[in-house]
Amino acid sequence: MEPPPQQKTNKKRSRTSMRIQESKAPSSISSPSPPFHDFPLLLAATLTNSTSLIKKCLSRLQSRLSPPPNQTLPIPVAVPVISLLPALLSSRSPGIARRSAEIVGAASLSSLEMNELIGSDGEIVKALVARLGGSDRRVCLAACSALLDLSTTCGGRQRLLHFSALEKLIFEFLQVHSASTPVFLCTGNSKGVASARIALTEDGPAVSLLDAAITLTNTCSVERLQKIPRRLSQKFLDNLKILWVNVHGQMLDGNSCKSGQWRPSNISVNNLAESIFRLSIDADQSFAPLPSALVEKQFFGSDEVSFKTFISHYWEASPFLLTRLSRASSEEDDVFSSFTGYLNSKGLVRNFGRMLKSFVSCVPIASDELDILSFLEEVRNELCSPIIYQQDIRVVRTEQLGKEVHFFGESLDACCKNNSFDVADLRKCEEAYTEGYTIALRGVEFRFANIAAIADCLAILFGQPSVGVNMYLTPPKSQGLARHYDDHCVFVCQLFGTKKWKVFSQPDFQLPRLYDPLDSQHDFEAEISLAGCRNILLKEGDILYIPRGFAHEACTDGGSDDFSGFSLHVTFGIEVEPPFEWEGFVHVALYCWYRGQKHLHCVLPKTLSEILNFISVNLLHSMIELIANSDPTLRKACLAGSRVLPLHWLTLEQKSIFSHVISQINKKSEFSEVFRSAEVAFAKDEDPFRRMGWLQFLNRDKEVLNEHDCNMPFRGVRDLWALYSQHKDKAELAFMQVKSKFCDEVSFEDVIDSYRILLEKYKKTRGQYMNGMLSLHCN
Repeated sequence: MEPPPQQKTNKKRSRTSMRIQESKAPSSISSPSPPFHDFPLLLAATLTNSTSLIKKCLSRLQSRLSPPPNQTLPIPVAVPVISLLPALLSSRSPGIARRSAEIVGAASLSSLEMNELIGSDGEIVKALVARLGGSDRRVCLAACSALLDLSTTCGGRQRLLHFSALEKLIFEFLQVHSASTPVFLCTGNSKGVASARIALTEDGPAVSLLDAAITLTNTCSVERLQKIPRRLSQKFLDNLKILWVNVHGQMLDGNSCKSGQWRPSNISVNNLAESIFRLSIDADQSFAPLPSALVEKQFFGSDEVSFKTFISHYWEASPFLLTRLSRASSEEDDVFSSFTGYLNSKGLVRNFGRMLKSFVSCVPIASDELDILSFLEEVRNELCSPIIYQQDIRVVRTEQLGKEVHFFGESLDACCKNNSFDVADLRKCEEAYTEGYTIALRGVEFRFANIAAIADCLAILFGQPSVGVNMYLTPPKSQGLARHYDDHCVFVCQLFGTKKWKVFSQPDFQLPRLYDPLDSQHDFEAEISLAGCRNILLKEGDILYIPRGFAHEACTDGGSDDFSGFSLHVTFGIEVEPPFEWEGFVHVALYCWYRGQKHLHCVLPKTLSEILNFISVNLLHSMIELIANSDPTLRKACLAGSRVLPLHWLTLEQKSIFSHVISQINKKSEFSEVFRSAEVAFAKDEDPFRRMGWLQFLNRDKEVLNEHDCNMPFRGVRDLWALYSQHKDKAELAFMQVKSKFCDEVSFEDVIDSYRILLEKYKKTRGQYMNGMLSLHCN
């Protein structure tokens, strides 16, 4: 029998207003109510299975949990009642189970202590999770609500995950949800589209189950996500992607429904995007891998030149052209055929704006970021942003005097709020194209799975963590970018039309390095004006390799209309980051050698002898950096991480380079030079070892990762420098001994494994990022 109307539970407050502040305990209640005296009666009713009496007791308890109008916290549940909740939640009576779940939710929100108490009771959590299933809709809704209330604290979330609440939520959601269910944006009072909520036509448990599943998914560690059965997580991800496609289309069109038309959820667009990203990072690859032999043949040919020959004669030394005719590959062997076929089938070559409309911004990830969830925590509110000018896209042309002009120019802020494009801006891109502007799109490997597969294979070939891809659509009789050179090697792949290229000889034997500032335009023009130039016409299917540091420019010929003389090409950039230059390999070598010394088991050097050795190793790292500023070999890419080059050839080639580099270090290391350099840096309150910060990722002993770890040569030296400087004679002797001992004892074989472990760490994070972004593009 249901309780009379006056005893019915007041409407529950929104979870948003009830969130517990985990950083501090809730404020005390000035006039607490008397304790719950019906516990003996409730206990007796439970033992005798008196359904009507249990309901009456629970109704009274619920009414006591409903706060007065001016009270911000509910009255805490009497602790003895908690012991009865597992049995009450498991009751065959839907009314009892529902009220019990509501009591669990209210108690979970009453205080941090009560939340912890309920979460620590495994029987309550298990019983609550079990009620997510079943045929009674109201019980399921109450259980979902209670679960979300319990998840307002970190401890509550961990307990729910421990008892497989996420798996249960996903399973039950998939049972009641139809992938064809319409989904809409429900803007309500949300500020910005990204924070807009999602509304579904479904009523009942589906929305609550989805809300709870997304909430727990977005608090999981990578390791916990990996424990979800693969088939279950993949099916859930597929359903979320369908929702995302519908929601993202409405975001771009500016459509939204009124909150009263459909069933609104607490799920924001950001929440949905984050769940898709998280479930994708360690799922099966979002692209089908390509055989390396197929990519080798596409880029380096099989008759004229092989990859090994390319490395020996052209890599970082000279431009290289492979024409489609000389490659003589069949259409079946063309690794670009699926991508060009997709572009043709969608008519996207002529309607580039349509493709841009479907993209989200690829939020940049730091080169040395190896924790994907740390990155996600920082950018979670940007995952579903429209493409951003200068970050994702540029619209540019070069005028006759060689000056680059951007179509949006100074009016960018006026037409693109926060540099983000909307539908009107995308239409302006099409207008810009007709006026001779090139549309340059970055991060293509994060938007198309078939391009991602090619980029991944090239990264494996060259032993690098990743390869970046850009796309350029240029109208007839036009030049996009002005004459320039890049700090990374580029493979230009002509997909549609033709383009005329000029590639100038390298005026300087030193290769430009990633992240280093490029020379001024004046000096640059003066240098290349005296250099030779190669004129190359790229036709469909041709591939041109341009080493870093080689200036180049390109333009299109005229055509009978706007599209017969156009060009569309993609560039694959082999960006050699500091750890994967030869300088980086030598830093790894010194790091591994130093760790192997017997006296390095301390966390912090204490004796004068230990300090002298510790600082001397730091200075030798700095000396290697100084030598690299003038020695071209140390700037070159180290290919020791390549898994494709023949092992015997790779070993001989790389060992030869390594021996040369060590010999140069032995000859050119001067204590006075590196000491003065460090002294100047410390005087400016700068870290002289900041460029070697990535060496921390080599440390496998997590327990010694702290600021003063003597196995981390780029940190913890500032306080020791003064003492080191006071004993300069002894310091110089220690430095020379460290240098000589290192050069005599180090070997290529001792370094290669650690180097490849570092490479795999970088590569893993890039792969996780790529999988997440590809899922958000759903092409």
